[in-house]
Amino acid sequence: MDNAFRQLLARHPAESPAECPAVGTWIMSASPLLAEAAGMAGFDWAVLDMEHTPLDLMDLVHLMQAVAGTPMVPVVRVPWNERVVVKRVLDAGAQTLLFPFVQNAAEAAEAVAATRYPPEGVRGMAGMGRASRFGTVPDYFRAANRSVGVIVQLETTEAIANLEAIAAVPGVDALFVGPGDLSGTMGHVGQLTHPEVLAAMGDAARRAKAVGQRIGSVGGTPEVVAQYRALGYDYVAVASDLGLFMRSAQATLSAIRGAAPPPPRPSQGY
Repeated sequence: MDNAFRQLLARHPAESPAECPAVGTWIMSASPLLAEAAGMAGFDWAVLDMEHTPLDLMDLVHLMQAVAGTPMVPVVRVPWNERVVVKRVLDAGAQTLLFPFVQNAAEAAEAVAATRYPPEGVRGMAGMGRASRFGTVPDYFRAANRSVGVIVQLETTEAIANLEAIAAVPGVDALFVGPGDLSGTMGHVGQLTHPEVLAAMGDAARRAKAVGQRIGSVGGTPEVVAQYRALGYDYVAVASDLGLFMRSAQATLSAIRGAAPPPPRPSQGY
């Protein structure tokens, strides 16, 4: 019942920026086979995304079953900060959740409360399911509150402004800056590496370090990820299963047809 994502971050200490960070990717395909393949490819962690994909609850179970046989740590991004959704995802066996679009400390506290059983939170109790290994985990209701991980996503200028207050909420294990939505709220839609966006991300990283909180992000290419690392980001994701497939497929077709491959678009998404 130890939290695997916390253990992963502990193996990649923020005090050692020269070391390779914990490297993840995004699972956008909703495919258990691609998720399993990503785990076997060597990614340390991956976001199983329920916000921007057709993934439903049973699909999520299949993905978690697929990656359970790999070293890759799954992080489930819930579609919204909503306690009923959170309850069902946790009961399905998710251990670390990524909450999108958290704007302030109150919303961060709501996210944490949704992952905790009373008296520390509001999670509804059900003892028979994947989360408790079908009732075989001793004293599951007490152990669960200690083992669930919470990552909150800062995706707007308002959220960045509230970083210290959000980071201070008990139960928040890490922060995550979403450069896509952040670029939009800053008036640079789709320009994830615009100088002003990078400046805001760098400011967020410095402030997170100042309060002792871990912070991560996602970039479309290794080059973009390197920029985020230089800004001080502790853990990073690169691209997605679909993004990696599309780039490889397009480059392969271009090589066969003798055409110039499409130029990389690192600022256009993952």
